[in-house]
Amino acid sequence: MSGIRTNAAAVMLGVSPNTLRSWERRYGFPKPQRSAGGHRQYSLTQVEALRLTLAETHNVSSAISLARERGGGPSTPSRLAGSFTNFDEEGADRLLEESLGLRSVERTIEEVLLGAVGALFDPGANSAEYEFAWRHALGWLSAQRRLAPSAIRGEGVMIFDASSTGDLDAVHAQALEVVLRRAGLRTLALTPSIELARLGRALRALKPSVVILTGRRVSLDSIGRLVYAVRSIVREVTIFDYRTAVPDTGASTVFRLGDSPVAARDALLSRLKQAPLPVSARPAPTLVGPAHVRAGA
Repeated sequence: MSGIRTNAAAVMLGVSPNTLRSWERRYGFPKPQRSAGGHRQYSLTQVEALRLTLAETHNVSSAISLARERGGGPSTPSRLAGSFTNFDEEGADRLLEESLGLRSVERTIEEVLLGAVGALFDPGANSAEYEFAWRHALGWLSAQRRLAPSAIRGEGVMIFDASSTGDLDAVHAQALEVVLRRAGLRTLALTPSIELARLGRALRALKPSVVILTGRRVSLDSIGRLVYAVRSIVREVTIFDYRTAVPDTGASTVFRLGDSPVAARDALLSRLKQAPLPVSARPAPTLVGPAHVRAGA
């Protein structure tokens, strides 16, 4: 039986063990089970739910009523990871919908979804639980991308995603695209494996002012060739890195967006607000692989 003892539950709630037992007698919540030795074992989920509602209401009866109504409390990465571990698709969907009732899509992605999938990620070998979480997350993010409002900004963003099936980076890449679309930007995500000679139509259609490199399944040489091919068609484009797709060797002046989709969005929008430099004022290119990747062009 899993649970926590009375003293530990009381500490979490900031009350005495006697007070906690009085709530159990009066309200029937949180309701403990009994160990083989007769000791109370409180559900960590119920205690955490009550802790959060007490902080919201500052009233015991109201807090208990709200905690009961919410069941396990507000969606958290650990609760969502638990649904993934149990291969509970309906439970995972319910937790994400509950989170959207309390948080924005962006906060749900950052505070719940990415944390839950990341908690199950093992760099050494993917488990069945992780792959279930990975696929569920991609499906949910794909739906959010389709639901994003139409673009209201003129800038186009080309995302080259060099992740593979099962990579945690793939979830982060799709999360970034959702967040950018919800910020009003036009986006197009492709893989770097596209035949470079056939990239022109996509570039001319999107007319990107920004290229974001993400994922870690591509060599520096391939990145260099890709950037060279992009700049041969769209000259006024700025190159960004998300989640260290381009190793930081000290030679590149690629703009780095960090590891968080919301922080990356904010950094990108801040950069787009800056007036572009005239060609003569731009810094000299630095090499990444065989092609020039520079921040100012």
